[in-house]
Amino acid sequence: MKPTKLAALAVGLAGAAFLILSVSQPRAAAKRPSNAAAEPVIITVHADKTGAPISPSLYGIFFEEINHAGDGGLYAELVRNRDFEDAPGQDGGIRGWSLHSAGSAARLSLDLSSPLTSANPHALRVDIPVGEKQVSLANEGFWGVPIKSGETYRLSFYARCSPDFEGLLSASLEGQDGKTYAKSGLTGIQGQWKKLSCTLRANGDDPKGRLTISTLAHGTLWLDVVSLFPEKTFKGRRNGLRADLAGRLRDMKPAFVRFPGGCYVEGGDYLKNAFHWKRTIGDVTERPGHLNATWNYRSTDGLGYHEFLQLCEDIHSEPLFVVNCGMAHKEFVPIDQLDPWIQEALDAIEYANGPATSKWGAERAKNGHPKPFNLRYIEIGNENGLFGAQFGGSVPMYAVRYKPFFDAIKAKYPSIRTIADTRVPHPMEFVDDHYYNGPDWFWMNTHLYDKQNRNGPKVYVGEYAVTSNCGTGNLKAALAEAAFMTGLERNGDLVELASYAPLFVNANDRKWNPDAIVFDNAKSYGTPSYWVQKLFAENRPDVNIPVDAPELVTAGGRGGIGLGTWRTQAEYKDIEVIRDGRIVYRSDFTNDASGWKPVRGKWEVADGAYRQTAPQENLRALLNNADLANARDYTLRLKARKTGGAEGFLVMFRTQGERDWYWWNIGGWNNTEHSIEKAVGGGSVPFAPHVRGSIVAGRWYDIRIEAEGERIRCYLDGTLIHDVRDRGRATLAAIAGRVSKTGEIILKVVNGAEQPREVSLDLAGAGKLDSSAQITTLTADSLEAENSLSQPDRIVPKTMRLSGVSAHFKTTVPARSLTVLRLKPVR
Repeated sequence: MKPTKLAALAVGLAGAAFLILSVSQPRAAAKRPSNAAAEPVIITVHADKTGAPISPSLYGIFFEEINHAGDGGLYAELVRNRDFEDAPGQDGGIRGWSLHSAGSAARLSLDLSSPLTSANPHALRVDIPVGEKQVSLANEGFWGVPIKSGETYRLSFYARCSPDFEGLLSASLEGQDGKTYAKSGLTGIQGQWKKLSCTLRANGDDPKGRLTISTLAHGTLWLDVVSLFPEKTFKGRRNGLRADLAGRLRDMKPAFVRFPGGCYVEGGDYLKNAFHWKRTIGDVTERPGHLNATWNYRSTDGLGYHEFLQLCEDIHSEPLFVVNCGMAHKEFVPIDQLDPWIQEALDAIEYANGPATSKWGAERAKNGHPKPFNLRYIEIGNENGLFGAQFGGSVPMYAVRYKPFFDAIKAKYPSIRTIADTRVPHPMEFVDDHYYNGPDWFWMNTHLYDKQNRNGPKVYVGEYAVTSNCGTGNLKAALAEAAFMTGLERNGDLVELASYAPLFVNANDRKWNPDAIVFDNAKSYGTPSYWVQKLFAENRPDVNIPVDAPELVTAGGRGGIGLGTWRTQAEYKDIEVIRDGRIVYRSDFTNDASGWKPVRGKWEVADGAYRQTAPQENLRALLNNADLANARDYTLRLKARKTGGAEGFLVMFRTQGERDWYWWNIGGWNNTEHSIEKAVGGGSVPFAPHVRGSIVAGRWYDIRIEAEGERIRCYLDGTLIHDVRDRGRATLAAIAGRVSKTGEIILKVVNGAEQPREVSLDLAGAGKLDSSAQITTLTADSLEAENSLSQPDRIVPKTMRLSGVSAHFKTTVPARSLTVLRLKPVR
């Protein structure tokens, strides 16, 4: 990742739509009220035929340390900067820590003189002069220490003191107002480092509390690795995981977990910040941690390689480990210096899979897990080769590093399945495809893999999500992703692995939007995308059944025209729009730009043209013209000249405002290509093939766009550049499959339209079916609807029984919904 019967009535939760499901044998359609479903949709499931097999590992999850997903999230440590290795805060103070005393003479500082371990050279030094009364150190954790009544917390830290230091230490959990909810004394402090510990049982609640360590003594005190964990971690493990967040992962039933990232693996721009698994195992005092440079915070690496492997085992998922192949965003290991990086990958496999008698298998056993973890998947690099030499390396740069990794891994561990970041001219077992785009792109690409070559590598869709027109995780995004996932499942013989991204976001540090699971200190919820992932994973058949279903395509857009630039200065003149044989608009830039509304940029009339002179991206001006407000078919002509900058022209048509538009991007992509893009709700989608071409500054170009129904033709200086059909986008997607063990047929239907759909189901060749079926629906009263920390269950799946089922029956799928039907055969 770089910087979507009889009658039964179910009532949705807060804000969800009423859901009415009715099933009957086919009969003449009765007159329907105006708010009823549109004309019936016929879906034929060819149950007597078999399609592609579906990988049992298809649906997994991808963890990346982003948005404080680990430290301050899944990793249950409650103390921030526990080892005092974080960079100073904005005020120059010790990040996460504050000093409270009655006087003003006590001082905090960082000390390197006698470190606890070489991995953690800094210790906290507290100097308390005679005459100072009680001194307290406070840590407010990650946006507050969550205190829950009746819960027990394990506190531990290392301490030493000067010879003149006499007195006890006490530890407490306090609320925002200073009220004490738990307290314990600690004894045994001495001149050498010693580990102290106690348990604290809270008698009150405060999600924004703090930990305090206090003393009445005078002298000098040193502290290091101050750790506070809730007793109730996932599976009760020490150095463990936050129970509710790990539980949400378990509930997704993921086939695999890809970890530890993302850009986190690469180290961001420079390899000094790369993830090295050997530094993340063993006692936490020996883990140096490292800067999570891309997302601008430090990781303690308490959530390390061993903890990831243990998590996979605990939630019954396979581990998929991503190794650094000697490439960061801007720094690359020379080919002749790759051996240590390759060895690190080989050693990681030995740690996970080797016998307890092997070097690294012995380390695993020492860390509490004598049995192997059964690692089967290794990804070689992260997104390297996807974005060019200036960001993660070019394809050739990646290819020459990929091959020695591949060769070494397969030579020593032939059963390990390797994953390439992109397609390279070397043997590949899997290739990792990533997709982030708007809802329309995902609806338009449900058939992306239908006709791909089956003779190449298998596909892992390692990262995908609707990232525009999605709010902070709305239903519109989730349904678009569900539609796309029907295509992944239909091609389960090729696409063996897939994982949505990112997985987590701490609501206090949203670096990327949206994410599957949102949390703060005390609460969490799944976005609609989370529930889509969960529904697909727990309703995965073994083999596809061919399905005939209409896609119910929406028509293309309507509206007026606009002008734009992208990191370019340009001017436009002689603009003319012809509709139904008459000119409905002709520009006159002699004095002003009447009718034109600048949206962004510096627009002005000069020398008979409309000129944009600012250098930024995505600068536009829109024409307000009543004749074009709802127009679909017209011809647009104009002249354009580039006066400076990086690219060419953006000529807009069928535009309904800032978020819904089409444009011909002429000389885009760093002035190398032309293409047509469109946006619905803000997310742009290319729907015309890219054509090589560039724009020269200083000369006038003749531009013509002809929009007629589905057909769009674009001419540059009289030469036809594009002749494409805009068929709109689908609003319905369906997929069916069979569970071999039970014979069940699972049908998934995604309805992205704003009206319910009456569906006539024909299960050809299914034989006799149980008259009762399970039906699960995810829907809401708006495509923009979202869950939240205050309304975590506004949009959640609802499951019920459906009676009157047979091989031919009718039902209704709600507007804006994913519906999953499980049909059992009678044997």
